[in-house]
Amino acid sequence: MSYDNTCRYLAENYPADFARWLLCCETSDIEVLKTELNLEPIRADSVTFLQISNQILHLEFQTSPKSTPPLDFRMLDYYTRLKRQYWCEIEQVLIFLQATSSEIVFNTQYIDKKTRHEYRVIRLWEEDPTPLLANPALLPLATLARTDSPQDLLEQVAAAVDMIEERDERQNISACVQVLAGLRFPKNLITHLFREEVMKESVIYQDILQKGEERGKKQEALELILRLLTRRFGAIEPEIQQQIRTLSITQLEELAEALLDFSNPSDLVNYLANISPPQLNPGD
Repeated sequence: MSYDNTCRYLAENYPADFARWLLCCETSDIEVLKTELNLEPIRADSVTFLQISNQILHLEFQTSPKSTPPLDFRMLDYYTRLKRQYWCEIEQVLIFLQATSSEIVFNTQYIDKKTRHEYRVIRLWEEDPTPLLANPALLPLATLARTDSPQDLLEQVAAAVDMIEERDERQNISACVQVLAGLRFPKNLITHLFREEVMKESVIYQDILQKGEERGKKQEALELILRLLTRRFGAIEPEIQQQIRTLSITQLEELAEALLDFSNPSDLVNYLANISPPQLNPGD
C-alpha cells in the first residue's frame, strides 16, 4: 500500500505535471476532487480524480493486476458514477507500476454482451524514461520505466533528485523515489544512492507510516468482527462482508459492541442499513 500512497501523494501535489504528461495540456486550473461518488467510499489509497476545466482525469495506480472486483469492471463503475455526478468528459488512465506478463495489464476495455467501455492503460516498464526524468514530480515513476541498464537509470534519477533546489521538495521526491524504486531494485542499491535519513525526514514517509499503522488497526478490527459474526451466525453473505469492509475504524469498534446484542443475522443487516458511509477527511 505504500506504493499506492506514494503515487497518490505525487498526483495530488503535482496535478499540473500529471495533466501535462497524460493529457498534454498546460493549465494551472486543476482541482483535486474529494468525493465518495455516492454509492461507496473511494479507495483513497490508489485512486485520484483531477478536475481540469470541464474534464476529469481519473488516475488509478496498481502494483498487481489482481483486484476484486476486476479492474476492467471497476473502471466502468467509476466512469458511470463520475459521469452521473459531474456529467463531463472523463479520461481514465490505469497505470501499472510493476512489470508482469499477466493478460490483465494488456486489457484496455470492459466487455459484457452489448456493454463496452474503454480506458487507457500505461505499463510503466514500457514507457520512455526521458519525459519522466525531465520533471521532478515524475522522477519516482522514472525508476520503473523502460531501460536496458536499470542501475544507470536509477543513478540518473538520483542525480536529478540532487538538482532539486528546494529542500523540502527534494526530501519528499527523494522519499517517493526510494519507495517506488523498491519495486525494482534491491534495498542496498537504493540506500547506496540515496541518504536514508532524508527519506525519514520527509512528509510523505511520515504519511506512509501513519497510514500503515491505521490500516493495521483496521485490519485487526475487521478480522476480529468477521470471526465473531461467523461464530455467532455461521457464514456471512459476501455482500454483507463487503459492507463491513467499507466501515471506518470507529464504525467497526461500534459494530463490535452492537453485535453483542444481535439475536439473528437480520439484526446485522438492519444495523448496517442505518450506518452512513464513512466520510473522507481532507487529508485522506
